[in-house]
Amino acid sequence: MKTYYYVHTGHRIGLDRFRRAAAILNILKDEDITLLTSDYRIAQVARDFGIQKSVGLDVVRNIPQISHNGDKLIFDSSEANPIMLADMRDYFSSFIRISDDKNDIKTDKEFLISPYLEGEGICKAVVVNEEFFGEFQKHVPLTYFFGDDDYEKDLERNFNFIEGLNPHLQLGFYYFLDYEDMLKEKFKNHFEFEEYDEMIKTTAVLLTSSPQAVLDSLASGGKPVYFQREDYTHEFTQLFKSLNIPIIDNYDKSKLSVILKTINNVKYEKIQSNSNKIAHFIKESLNL
Repeated sequence: MKTYYYVHTGHRIGLDRFRRAAAILNILKDEDITLLTSDYRIAQVARDFGIQKSVGLDVVRNIPQISHNGDKLIFDSSEANPIMLADMRDYFSSFIRISDDKNDIKTDKEFLISPYLEGEGICKAVVVNEEFFGEFQKHVPLTYFFGDDDYEKDLERNFNFIEGLNPHLQLGFYYFLDYEDMLKEKFKNHFEFEEYDEMIKTTAVLLTSSPQAVLDSLASGGKPVYFQREDYTHEFTQLFKSLNIPIIDNYDKSKLSVILKTINNVKYEKIQSNSNKIAHFIKESLNL
């Protein structure tokens, strides 16, 4: 009987779920868990994130080609419809689903990890890599992280959004090579994809559309500002409001200017490490 952890990744949705998975798997290093990703490229470099076993899949419905009936699964994706989810609950002996939907409902034959929901069989927790909790020297005033994906080159199309701010740029994993080269030329101060952890630890103010980067920054003592991309989920809005994280829509440069000028007056809520809580919940739920 094997244990798998599936995450939805790709050049149009980024790596937020992958980064969350890396944080969880790092606190479960003593367990034999294979990560499944919905693209091969990130699976090939998963070891750089401390993940020992990883396999890329074409599509989510191919999970049974890797696993066997009675295996165990942690599932972090919004791809599956209700029928597919029901089949998964029957196929796997233990099934944990990770959800960011505040209106979600836990069903029979599953366990749930959520930043919003509480109850039997539910772990209410925000997932952040343990290494981001600590005291760090924030010597980079401002970093801009559009996200790990930019298939439509919206970052370039909206350069005016950050014009005059002179931020460092965090490069994303799925950027095309020629596009990345152009960005490096424009932003002399930039962080490579592999320098994400350093960026989080050293950046004072992080302007980003990545929900996971917002949480990582907040844990590290940074001051994140979240801007809502049109092609990204809105499921984190309520959570971020509860943490007093400024939110910007529609590339509103005027609002961004006001936020940055008054950033030191923002009363950010602190988030606590949930590593032990999450590890205990997963081990207990999956009988590891």
